[in-house]
Amino acid sequence: MHEIEPYHAWLKYYDSSEDERSPFYGKEYNYELYQDAIYNYYIDPAWDYIGSETLYIKLLFVDYDLGFAVIEMIGEWNDAVTNDIMFLKRNVIDHLQLNGVNKYILIGESVFNFHGSDDCYYEEWFEEVEDGWIAAVNFREFINEEWKNTISTAILMWAEP
Repeated sequence: MHEIEPYHAWLKYYDSSEDERSPFYGKEYNYELYQDAIYNYYIDPAWDYIGSETLYIKLLFVDYDLGFAVIEMIGEWNDAVTNDIMFLKRNVIDHLQLNGVNKYILIGESVFNFHGSDDCYYEEWFEEVEDGWIAAVNFREFINEEWKNTISTAILMWAEP
């Protein structure tokens, strides 16, 4: 897993550690030291800790004028044991919403598993985006199916290919 890096081409446009409104403002990255791990597998130092031991993210881009954020994820999204949606919601999404963000693109090609629980944090997030939206892209099909089985269909609307 240490070879999976967040998409870095965005850095010429946006760096969350230099954005005063970002929850990661001021973070210093040591690209020589691999210290964060998911299930004893080290991950690239560019990923950001959100409070979960199994799910890390990278805030790739935020446009406060247009009110949107692009978030890439890695690991296991585990609401059943570690309540990862709570960490994401409280430590990242709430912060972005206070700064006017109500549109979210979640990139999930490096999310390898999902374990659902209740949908209260999803409901809260959905209600708070008001005229915005939440788009989940590049998640594996079995994760999409688990989401459909866990989260109220009133919250997530699926576009079938």
